[in-house]
Amino acid sequence: MPELSISKDKIDFLVTKAREFAGKDIAVDPDDASNPTDDRVVDVLEDRGSHDAVVREFVGLVNALSTDEQVDLVALMRLGRGDGGVEQWQELRREAARGHNAHTARYLLGEPLCGDLIEEGLNQLEAA
Repeated sequence: MPELSISKDKIDFLVTKAREFAGKDIAVDPDDASNPTDDRVVDVLEDRGSHDAVVREFVGLVNALSTDEQVDLVALMRLGRGDGGVEQWQELRREAARGHNAHTARYLLGEPLCGDLIEEGLNQLEAA
């Protein structure tokens, strides 16, 4: 297995957060009630964009990673998406490094099933 800059614990936590984000729905409760009981607690399942606690946490965590860790995360997502196989890992990583910028977290969250794809990429690397 190729050496990763990012730890499996960090990957697992980010996968969990990405899945939490993917499980949210668009905001449909414009008339918030005075308390969670009155509005049937539907707000916790709505995506509130950059004001959403899950988004803020995911973005904060990704932004705190080193560049190499962010590159690994993007390469894992692309591997899991099928952009290449384990044998192309170095090329996937080079492509991720070339495209690296300050918007890595938003890029990842913009990919449907991001958490599943990162996990699949990691599983492929571990199986190699």
